[in-house]
Amino acid sequence: MRSHLAAIPELCVLWIAMAQIAGQEDREKTTALKDLLSRIDLDELMKKDEPPFTFPKTLEEFEYAFNEYGQLRHVKTGEPFVFNAREDLHRWNQKRYEALGEIITQYVYELLEKKCNMTKAILPMDATEDEATTFIYLSPDALSNPSKLLVLIQGSGVVRAGQWARRLIINQDLDSGTQIPFITRAVEVGGTPKDEEVHTVGCFIWREGYGVMVLNPNENYLEVDKPAVFSPLPSPTEPSDEPAEKRERKDDKEGKKKREFYEKYRNPQKETETERIPVRENGSSEEHVLYVWDHFVSRAAAKNVFIVAHSYGGLSFVELMNQREMQVKNRACAVALTDSAHNIWLQETSKGTQDWMQQHCCNWVSSPEPLDTLLDPMLPDCPRVSAGTERHELTSWTSFNSIFRFFTAILEAKEDEEVVENSNIVTTRSSSLKNKHQDL
Repeated sequence: MRSHLAAIPELCVLWIAMAQIAGQEDREKTTALKDLLSRIDLDELMKKDEPPFTFPKTLEEFEYAFNEYGQLRHVKTGEPFVFNAREDLHRWNQKRYEALGEIITQYVYELLEKKCNMTKAILPMDATEDEATTFIYLSPDALSNPSKLLVLIQGSGVVRAGQWARRLIINQDLDSGTQIPFITRAVEVGGTPKDEEVHTVGCFIWREGYGVMVLNPNENYLEVDKPAVFSPLPSPTEPSDEPAEKRERKDDKEGKKKREFYEKYRNPQKETETERIPVRENGSSEEHVLYVWDHFVSRAAAKNVFIVAHSYGGLSFVELMNQREMQVKNRACAVALTDSAHNIWLQETSKGTQDWMQQHCCNWVSSPEPLDTLLDPMLPDCPRVSAGTERHELTSWTSFNSIFRFFTAILEAKEDEEVVENSNIVTTRSSSLKNKHQDL
């Protein structure tokens, strides 16, 4: 019995030692497993069973169409667009969504040309045949309308000319996601009853509303396939004692293993690598807005320029003021910003610009407050009011009517001031003539 008791401590020591060895082995296995997992791109692993990135080229092939309310619906089921067409294939679903988005872009271009009677103007104006170009849209009287010109600037991202938000076009309707309601109202209504009167000047007849320019600040590059880059030859290695034939077979076998391992975890669909060639003088939203101002807006006949700028478009407008302060002050009557991304401190705007923005600009921002509720100013630039929605992309649409009322109010105030100034000039001239007559 005593011998058994004496052996217990030795057994305990042995058990502890074995446990430590086992624990060490487990830790080594865990470390090895973590190292293996770190070498595997799980995102790439999920891609290996993706269907091909081959999508329809038209709305009809997608089996979708816009109904009478401007809503995108499936032609057979009448259901809205479904993003998750295939479960657990997020990247494929995203590519499908992007393919539909490109079709939507072309569809909006067609609406601008056919429904709104607008035409393209190619930029740069002196572009050669083989260089990257972009374009804007102009109403027939954009440059000739003597009274008013409306300039529309969207935010950043995938949206192109005529769009506020692709997501709204696909998931809600055309009215909320496109600029077409702004164009239609500007051209056909003009804001006040007197603007609806048709006047004849010379041989031209037009409705005295707004001329319209639709900018395209995100179409600022040409995307082309990236040329193939050939890898340099491997540097020679130390000579081996193995026969050349055996060494080649060994290298081929190892290379095959590496390729098989890579192919197992990579996406079998090789996406074409592309590079972007910027459009001259239009390589960014800020450059684009400046170019359009210099070559189109400043040359337009309109006495009063009105601007609607959403999100990053607001930043581009403020940058325009930094570059062309006096020109903008002389030509721009009112500016409506919607959830603008500008920052007068980071953009280092002048005190004169800030004071002008206080009088001529208004920013409708996303807020839970009712539409047009005056909000606390964050910066000393322009008044902030609620757009009546907390959704950033909806702010232009929800403030639609308020924006045109704002334009009308600013214009009427300006015209009243001009009437007073003119009457003062007439009074002054009459008094001067009367005094001269008395002197005689």
